[in-house]
Amino acid sequence: MNKETAKILDTLKRPLRDLRISVIDQCNFRCAYCMPKEIFGDDYAFLPKNLLLTFDEIERLTKRFALIGVEKIRLTGGEPLLRKDLPLLINRIKLVEGIKDIALTTNGVHLAKQAQTLRDAGLDRVNVSLDALDDELFGKINGRNVSVKVVLKGIEAAQKAGLVVKVNMVVKKGMNDQQILPMARYFKEKNINLRFIEFMDVGNSNGWNLEQVVSKKEIVGMISKEIPVEPVDPNYFGEVASRYKYTDCNAEFGVISSVTDSFCSSCTRARLSADGKMYTCLFAEQGFDLKNLMRNEISDEELLKTIINVWEKRTDRYSDERMEITKKGNRPKSKIEMSYIGG
Repeated sequence: MNKETAKILDTLKRPLRDLRISVIDQCNFRCAYCMPKEIFGDDYAFLPKNLLLTFDEIERLTKRFALIGVEKIRLTGGEPLLRKDLPLLINRIKLVEGIKDIALTTNGVHLAKQAQTLRDAGLDRVNVSLDALDDELFGKINGRNVSVKVVLKGIEAAQKAGLVVKVNMVVKKGMNDQQILPMARYFKEKNINLRFIEFMDVGNSNGWNLEQVVSKKEIVGMISKEIPVEPVDPNYFGEVASRYKYTDCNAEFGVISSVTDSFCSSCTRARLSADGKMYTCLFAEQGFDLKNLMRNEISDEELLKTIINVWEKRTDRYSDERMEITKKGNRPKSKIEMSYIGG
């Protein structure tokens, strides 16, 4: 791999730096904005084991992506901690030359038991989803009546294990917007980075409409009325969260605002679904099947060329286009479900 090939860019001159790998499409939550139980019922047909990428296949793909600039890996799901022997995969990814950071996004239910093992295997960071501190409300949101205490124990265990912890809160008007300040206060006190996420129209089943979005401006305004804050410069090109620091301490929070404040121009992320399809956007309609190529014994060189070809033809800028589609009243395009490609 020569130096020039390692600097591949898409049609909008965006490099490839981050790879999000869904290791399983199943989840033990039924959050309405992601996997509503009305659709993902007890009889829902998830992927059979033989259709999931194997650890060998994930490692092989990671090596190819690392050759063309990927430095960060994020393991997602579904709920990734439902994938058996996940620490073994983390350890294998950790050994791939060029990979500098491995993160995991989880609902936290199994984190208390697995945090130390995950850290020992090489995991660097964990993002824990928590949409409310009110126990009754949180139980309704997750669709399984799981207590907040379970998730908080997972967060505590992750910190104790030495993992860098962030907490993600999807904010939906009329669902949990009244929890913005309680969440901000709690995680400010704990000095844990909280990230508010604008409710997004990922997939086709979460009933999204623009009126349910609590904007970044509204979130920051609500917090700053009670606790003075100031903006913080991004850590790196392509950082998705707008960062803010509380002026009376070192604690921070961020807002991911892909609805009201698009960051398409700096997006450096590709995604692998649990069954091995490559997606170049969270809002993509279809992916490119890499698993079948591997199982048909494609060479490493041809596999690499295929990945490069997909990225170099990338034109995705859905968040830029969404507002125009919404204002015109056009029917949004069909999109892959977030639970399938891991957000």
